[in-house]
Parts: sequence; C-alpha cells; structure tokens
Amino acid sequence: MPLSPAKLTVSDDPMTATPPTIIASLSNTSDEPSWQEQLNTLISSPSELFDLLRLPSELLTAAEEATKLFPLRVPRPYLSRIKKADLNDPLLKQVLPLGLEQEVNNAFTNDPLGEKESNPVRGIIHKYHGRVLLVSSPQCAINCRYCFRRTFDYHNNTPSRREWLESLDYLVNDTSIEEVIFSGGDPFTLSDAQLRWLLEQISNIPHVKRIRFHTRLPIVVPSRVSEQLLNVLSALGQKVVVVVHCNHPQEIDEHVQHAFLKLRHVNITVLNQAVLLKSVNDSATTLIELNKQLFQCGVLPYYLHLMDKVTGTAHFQVPEVVAKKIHTELLAALPGYLVPKLVREERGAHSKTLVQ
Repeated sequence: MPLSPAKLTVSDDPMTATPPTIIASLSNTSDEPSWQEQLNTLISSPSELFDLLRLPSELLTAAEEATKLFPLRVPRPYLSRIKKADLNDPLLKQVLPLGLEQEVNNAFTNDPLGEKESNPVRGIIHKYHGRVLLVSSPQCAINCRYCFRRTFDYHNNTPSRREWLESLDYLVNDTSIEEVIFSGGDPFTLSDAQLRWLLEQISNIPHVKRIRFHTRLPIVVPSRVSEQLLNVLSALGQKVVVVVHCNHPQEIDEHVQHAFLKLRHVNITVLNQAVLLKSVNDSATTLIELNKQLFQCGVLPYYLHLMDKVTGTAHFQVPEVVAKKIHTELLAALPGYLVPKLVREERGAHSKTLVQ
C-alpha cells in the first residue's frame, strides 16, 4: 500500500506505551542543531580530533596515514561522550585512526564475507533466504575503525533513482523475499524525502511483510529520530524493525535514551547488535551493564558479533575462547532475554553462525 502521512500518537498498548512524564521530554530542544547540521559538522580531520580531545601529538602522523585508507568521521554528539586526554576511552578506541590499521595480516581481507558474490544488481546484497539487504546509503555518520564494509565498493552500489527502479524489480520478481533490510552505509543518513521515496516503492510489493533498518544514527546523532522520521516509519503497512548498533554503556546518554523511547513510542521493534572488540567491551561486566541499560530504554539485545576479519582491523580481534567465556558469564548473570546470541558471519553460509 502507498505511504500516507501519519501523526505521532500515544500507543494504547500498555506493554509499549511510553510514560507521560517521558513523552513530555521527548522533543529536541529548540536551540539544538538539526541532525542535518550535525552531519555537516562532523569531525573529519585528525588534527581537529586530537586538539578537541587533547590527544598525544606523537600519534597524529600515524592517524593521518590511517585516514588515507579509511576516512575519519565522528559526529559531535558522540565526541561529547569521549573522555578527553584518555587513550583508553572505549568510545575513542572505536573511532581513533591508528598506525596498526596499516599492518598486514593475511587472515584479514578486503571482502571477508564474500559480499561481491552476493551482489546480483546494483544496491542489493542477497545472501539469506527470504530477505535482502539494500545498500540504501553509501555513507555513515560515523566511521567505526572496525567496520566490515570499510573497503566495500559503494561507487558501484549507489544507484540513481532510475537505477533504483531497475534494482527494485529484483524484489518484485522474487516472491520468496518477505523482508527488506535497509543498510549501507547508514540508511538514516538519507533525507526523509529520499527515505520516503524508497519506502513507497517497497510498500507496494505485496510479498514484502517486514522492513528492517540497520543504523547507528540513534546512538551517534540521536536527534535524527525526529517526528518527521517517525511519521515516515509509522506510515508503513509492513512491520518495522530498527536494529541499532551500540557497543558500550558509555554510548547511552539522555539523548540516546530519548531516541530509543521515541522509536518504541510508535510501536517500532528496536533490537541491538554489538560487536565484541578488544579493549572496548571485551568484559562481561561491561556487556551486562550495556544490556541492562538497553532494556531500560525498550531495546532488546539481539546479536553479539565476533568481529569480521576485514583488512586493517586485526587489533580489535577477541579470541573465540575469550568470547565464549564472556558469553557464559552473561548467561549466568542475566535472564535469557537480556543475553544476545553470540554469532559470527561466514562466507557462503545461509545464516549467521551461532558460536556454541
């Protein structure tokens, strides 16, 4: 069915309704920069990052070299949660370019998941039965240094509107596809108008029952979860799922909490997938706190990923034996619904692989 305007309304479902005291505080403050302005003022210069966070100057040259391989992008709302002059800050470690990224490790490759083999038409990755991924945006608001698509061919996977219509024929012609996953890049970097147009095309495909978004914007630029975006998403006839990517409890401040609650307020299912990263979140204590905080905001832990072995990221790898020990500790400390599945993604596999 075509999209139609929908206004934000209070849920009648007592299991999903947001308390009135929270609803009153969900809007962005009038003096806060818009999410578009925040995307336009990203930190992209290593020297600016070093100045703002008072980082050791002797690391700057290596950081500048690393950004030639993979650009630096850090939104200012995320930057504000990083402790200054602390190289061990878990948020800084996720965005700081390092000389280690230039080290060669033959186990780490440019396309560890074989996505080129599952890229039948521009803008579409089809690996798993019943669902396809749309590379709906070629960029993110933040460049995580462990990103598994840091070498992805976005140039050949950024269709024009005419080319998108051709690509979307692929969805129309495969009636086994029940779920469309918006990814990228980050789909929420698209304007509301661009997002609405793509959704209009997909909402008219009768066999598509669910639409999923993989996004880090509610974490790194929480003002992106605007009333306009919520109206676009809540107008869909299909069930909407938003999978956010939060790795550490320090990433969750009041603004992020509000972004999560606003998504839940319009009955969107919100899940979290985290990546297990050395010296960032490779402890049961950290992950226990993360999953508790997420659930308080209506977000259900979904996946805990072993890192994909992409070139330049070996320094983030956590040994599998350590990952299993951490996951066992989570099982002992938390109810089952707060324990994400420990998984890895494997080239050619028909689904995520559970790490037993």
